Amino acid sequence: MSRMTRLSHLSVITLAAALATPAWAEAADAEANDIVVTAQAANRTEVTRGGQLGAFGDKAAEDVPFSIKSYNSALILNQQPTTLGQVLENDPSIRTTYGFGTAAEQFVIRGFTLFSDDIALDGMYGITPRQLVAPELYESVQVLNGASAFLNGAAPGGTAIGGTVNLIPKRAGDRDLTRVTGSYISDSHVGGSFDIARRFGGNGEFGVRLNGAARTGDVAIDDEFRSTYVAGIGLDYRGADVRLSLDVAYQRYKVRHLRSKVSLGGLTSIPRVPRASANYNQPWTYSKLRDVFGTAKAEWDVAENATLYASFGARDGAERSLTDGITVTDAATGAATGSALFVPANTNNEAAQAGLRVKLAQGGVSHEINFGGSANWQEFRTAFEFPAGFATNLYDTPTVPRPGPGFVGGNLSDPLVSNRTRLMSAFASDTIGLFDDRLLISGGLRLQQLRIRSYNAYGDGALASVYETNAVTPVVGIVVKPVAGVSLFANRVEGLTQGGIAPATAINTAGQTVFVTNAGQSLSATKSTQYEVGGKLTLGRFNASLAAFQIKQPRAAQTVPDTITPNAYVFTRIGQQRHRGIELSVDGELAEGLRVIAGGSITDAKLRRTGVATLDGNRVPGVPKYLANGNVEYDLPFVPGLTVTGRVVYTSKQKVNAANTLELNDWIRFDLGARFVAAIAERPVTFRVGVDNVANRRFWTLADDNFSPLILQGAPRTYRASASIDF
Repeated sequence: MSRMTRLSHLSVITLAAALATPAWAEAADAEANDIVVTAQAANRTEVTRGGQLGAFGDKAAEDVPFSIKSYNSALILNQQPTTLGQVLENDPSIRTTYGFGTAAEQFVIRGFTLFSDDIALDGMYGITPRQLVAPELYESVQVLNGASAFLNGAAPGGTAIGGTVNLIPKRAGDRDLTRVTGSYISDSHVGGSFDIARRFGGNGEFGVRLNGAARTGDVAIDDEFRSTYVAGIGLDYRGADVRLSLDVAYQRYKVRHLRSKVSLGGLTSIPRVPRASANYNQPWTYSKLRDVFGTAKAEWDVAENATLYASFGARDGAERSLTDGITVTDAATGAATGSALFVPANTNNEAAQAGLRVKLAQGGVSHEINFGGSANWQEFRTAFEFPAGFATNLYDTPTVPRPGPGFVGGNLSDPLVSNRTRLMSAFASDTIGLFDDRLLISGGLRLQQLRIRSYNAYGDGALASVYETNAVTPVVGIVVKPVAGVSLFANRVEGLTQGGIAPATAINTAGQTVFVTNAGQSLSATKSTQYEVGGKLTLGRFNASLAAFQIKQPRAAQTVPDTITPNAYVFTRIGQQRHRGIELSVDGELAEGLRVIAGGSITDAKLRRTGVATLDGNRVPGVPKYLANGNVEYDLPFVPGLTVTGRVVYTSKQKVNAANTLELNDWIRFDLGARFVAAIAERPVTFRVGVDNVANRRFWTLADDNFSPLILQGAPRTYRASASIDF
């Protein structure tokens, strides 16, 4: 009997045994039923319409001219995600991919990439760990669709055009919490976590929240190993006029034998998809990621209608990665070339923000005035070693020896500074409310300064270039609430991003790794413009939103053949992208015990002004026209404590290259699961089981062509099981 069969039998036996518990408990003690009902209600997977909107502060979605929603900690606990990307699989406007050769998650929102570097923590950029984020430490994951240069300032990683993600740390609530969870993910990934919260003082002024998790073992992809260790503490004080908080966390990830993206080189057709769990990368590859980070925050109500606030954050990160890129040269046979790259990198980032919010009202007119500023400092140190390439195959992958030492750029043992980035901004805004705030008109300006110093990190470490620019990013928005529960909105907002820093190497059309002639150079900053109109509806526990948008943005920088230096590439920006789309999102309780998180989007993304007549008007690579998600969970009324869950994820066809000669097929994935709450020794215990990609479908999930045409394979069938007990 296989391990998976034994696990399945064990899961059925465990669940069957648990199902009997509430019946016995009901007969013996009515208190057990109360425990089950209370725990089941607390475990509901929900979406909150609203969140933190940077300069505007915490807002309900109905009061702002933007599309924002938040996924709660119960969703994170119930779905057992191991990365932030698995949380965002619930969003109908987001898809997750990787960087080339690395485990770094990247997110596509409204057709634009959001780098992991640009995930905010409590409203500040640069503090969240790079590449991968363990979700256990966070109370909610907030998603803002659309540009946000006014709200949050420019993203230091050069993305956040189609949307942003903000993580909110956990806080001690009004009720004590002591929870321990054990988990299993196929093939042999096991772990556990704890969550402890207490409040102290005569009125519960002081709060402490302790979180931690440890997971290790192989995942469903053949021989891909992952381990995660994360711990954090959150302290807060809630006084009559003053609120303080301090969060400090440690995260360590290791990924070995990652199944990475596939480069298509000069192929004229898409290779067939390997079997769902196949791993075509080399076992000697690894990524080791370590981050220590934290934030401190203070708010002071200087008057009934005025609040001063300030926050500061810092992160120290260290990365060591030996990655393996695979470039297919024959679509029929799967013949390919492999390339290894060793990269040590260290980051030291700080961020700060401060401001004043004032609310005024006179003569039937209200004002909410915001003044403030932000600052972000980042230092990145890196080097690289590029060993010789090797022959491999997508379908029959040989294990080759780890390549010997190759070309070295920089100091591998003590990397030199590659670039230092400083982002400064100051903002002011006013939201005018008329007719008892049924009409809200917002306007604001943020003056931003970007200063980027690039160094010869691969040589003598000397200063190579300094780039500095100033920009004003305005926002205009209007909200109309004609009747209770209905909110109509429109906005014009801009995005501001760095131009990007040229990488050291690129993959040419023959699948060979070549050098980039302007390696380390910073390109000029770019601005995007977004127009959006939409509406939001709230009916009891049910919410819906509909938005139409247009975003124009200079195309992301790419590596293209250098016309001056033979067999070399140059990092540059060519052309413009125009994305037009419609998004629908619904969530809430349709009937007693029946909850849904669903939606879809249509995105028409076109290339413009490329300078190549045959490219203008083509679809932007890696942007599916249609996306749809549906999450359903139902509390079975005839089995107290039992909830069944299901999810469907659909992604339509997408172009792979700018010429639109390559295309990925559409794909659909089904997930199923259940959870059961039982009262054991007067304690609520929650059992969870789930299967992702039930049909074990094989598919290419997402494409991009920032460096060369790249495609990522979707995850295979994955079993999940966990159990939590609250003491």
